[in-house]
Amino acid sequence: MKIGELSRATGTPVESIRYYERAGLMPKPSRTSANYRTYAQDHLSRLAFIRRCRSLGMSLDEIRVLLHHQDQPAQDCTPVNALLDEHIGHVAQRIEELQDLQAQLVALRARCNAVPPALGLGCGIMDALNKTLSDSACVSADCVTTAVYSGTVHVLQQNQDR
Repeated sequence: MKIGELSRATGTPVESIRYYERAGLMPKPSRTSANYRTYAQDHLSRLAFIRRCRSLGMSLDEIRVLLHHQDQPAQDCTPVNALLDEHIGHVAQRIEELQDLQAQLVALRARCNAVPPALGLGCGIMDALNKTLSDSACVSADCVTTAVYSGTVHVLQQNQDR
């Protein structure tokens, strides 16, 4: 099959297929007399494997290790287990980072409605984004957002869960 057919069969852009070839993840295809790449079923299977690994967030280096093990299945799979354990750790760390990011965005979003427009103080979100860290901008989930209405300080948001 030609590269376009392989692309359609796997849902992989042609440029990605070429990149995987250059990166050494895909074996070089044979060429026709007109110098077109021709791919076999092995290429299709390998590309599907690579795509599945990428969908799990694996790096090319991690995929390279897995492909090496796939090419030599008689090997002990301890390195595969170790790789997966490490990857699971990275995913857990990323989830934690994303949860922190979400909390910051929620706190930031709450600033929009924190100050009534009648006070003419502008958009609280833009205000917070324009402040530097030294200005102690309140965009983290650990902060307390306050506003002054008629000389009284009101707590608009407080997150003590973290």
